Amino acid sequence: MNSMVNKLALGTLLVCAAAQGAPLKKEKPSMTPALDHYTRHLLLGDLWQRPGLSPRDRSIVTLSVLVAKNQNHELPFYLKRALDSGVKPGEIAELIVHLAFYSGWANATAADAAARAVFSERKIDVARLPPARPAPLPLDEKAEAARARGVEENFGKVAPGVVQYTTEALFRDLWLRPGLAPRDRSLVTVSALVANGQVAQVTYHLNRAMDNGLTEQQASEALTQLAFYAGWPNVFSAMPVFKDVFAKRKE
Repeated sequence: MNSMVNKLALGTLLVCAAAQGAPLKKEKPSMTPALDHYTRHLLLGDLWQRPGLSPRDRSIVTLSVLVAKNQNHELPFYLKRALDSGVKPGEIAELIVHLAFYSGWANATAADAAARAVFSERKIDVARLPPARPAPLPLDEKAEAARARGVEENFGKVAPGVVQYTTEALFRDLWLRPGLAPRDRSLVTVSALVANGQVAQVTYHLNRAMDNGLTEQQASEALTQLAFYAGWPNVFSAMPVFKDVFAKRKE
């Protein structure tokens, strides 16, 4: 089964490279010609060309899905595409760090290995990546106090350790790291939540994303990108939440 999956992944990457004009080695005919067709013409030839979301943002959404769902066989191609689309190496590093908390440590360490190989191939100096302990961004003390109070009231007696780390590690540390803009960090979070079907968390984080500068059009188009990379069922499960957030922000 793993051999079959690897061959399919290789075929998809080869088709992706062809769609970008890269020379291909001669390979045996694909066992899934329809997938090759959709990848070349629908995915890369149409979806990625839509004007509602920049190629850079589409790369952020796509990488977030691949890391969140631990789909590492696709990462090298999309890491390179992200770099070519204007995502900085440091931003990729911060995306992976962020998703350690939002999709699990093992997913992030696996993505780190994939990024290390691509950065080495591109001769990217890891010494120029964000440091472990950078000077933090300013904290909105009033908003953070309200968030922390709500979480404490609801869950303080259920899992005090989770409540503690949510405040100390996430919202007073991770979210204040300057290597990824708050708007992009929110886009990463929302993409990962939709990809993993965690719609209960989307309302808070989509509102936070829009407060951080993500527009309704960009959020809508992110859903379109997510449909292809996270699957239609996950997106249809998230769409009522997006619809509700959009409507309430206009009241």
